[in-house]
Amino acid sequence: MNIEQLGWNSDFSKHFTKYENDGFFPARITCQYKNGYDVLTESGEYKAELSGRFLHSATYRSDFPAVGDWTAVSVYPGEKRVIIHRLLPRQSVFSRKAASSGGMPESGGRTDEQILAANIDTVFLVVGLDGDYNMRRIERYLTATWDCGASPVMVLNKTDICDNLAERIDEISTIAIDVPICPVSAAENTGIDELREHVQGGMTVVFLGSSGVGKSTIINCLLGEDRLRTGEVRVYDSRGRHTTTHRELILLPDGGVVIDTPGMRELQLWGNEDGLKTTFDDIEMLAEQCRFRDCSHQGEPGCAIQEAIENGTLDKKRYKNYRKMQQELLHQKRRQDNNAARIERDKWKKIAKSRRKLNKHT
Repeated sequence: MNIEQLGWNSDFSKHFTKYENDGFFPARITCQYKNGYDVLTESGEYKAELSGRFLHSATYRSDFPAVGDWTAVSVYPGEKRVIIHRLLPRQSVFSRKAASSGGMPESGGRTDEQILAANIDTVFLVVGLDGDYNMRRIERYLTATWDCGASPVMVLNKTDICDNLAERIDEISTIAIDVPICPVSAAENTGIDELREHVQGGMTVVFLGSSGVGKSTIINCLLGEDRLRTGEVRVYDSRGRHTTTHRELILLPDGGVVIDTPGMRELQLWGNEDGLKTTFDDIEMLAEQCRFRDCSHQGEPGCAIQEAIENGTLDKKRYKNYRKMQQELLHQKRRQDNNAARIERDKWKKIAKSRRKLNKHT
């Protein structure tokens, strides 16, 4: 297998140079389990585990490998197992906010970054043209995608049951400016060729969306076989079961790499406001036209945003969603700062404790 087929490029090669003298070789994470990983290399697939040094040095959840990551590994002699020693710098990462391990709610535990996919070129945002269709959710997914460093493609699935496709496309075009829109029917295998144009050799794409939107079925169409398990969708609310239970990296026969992910009930944002500003560029431009620089858009005279809402050029629900996500990101940033400060304090406490022990023996 040619390593470039897995998404390897000159940037990864440059970062890997310092590990060559250690006898390591590059491997990409294809699947993540509770106690290990699957990786792909030029010589094939291996089971993998983290080295003790790696485990000791990892502080945050995001310090651990995720599906799509490139790593430096060494092989167990005579076995199909490898040890992961290093994690190469990520070129892009799609993340969401996740509570600490143990399922504790945010208020009861530390909030961490959960990486859904790493080193991706394109995000396929899959929307079902049934009860799953939700403009506000689409805005949220677009915000997270623009923030991750990859390019979005809107995939509108289930065109076979949609009677107003042109209207839906027009609606999404108003909030996904300059984003490609691909209508498909996975059930009837239509529109898949247009989708393939966005998956070139050496590229990595990730499929994201709610349960039941048809991500695994679309990937099966791209593969030309029913490799991934799919499930039925409830008629009354268009919700599906989590037939995909873990993230998985898959090679396509015509070139390119896809990452399948479990459906998400919700996507809590992680990152800064860059993605928000891109998704809501119209609101950002309106804010610059307000009479007062510190306008809160809550009734001040000369507020361009309130004027746009009143004359119908700005959807009030869109602005409300923008404000909701803006507050969410600000709240998250404060928690991140608190987490970082706490970890720094804990680190120096350990150092001081070690010094005290050393002084007792000298």
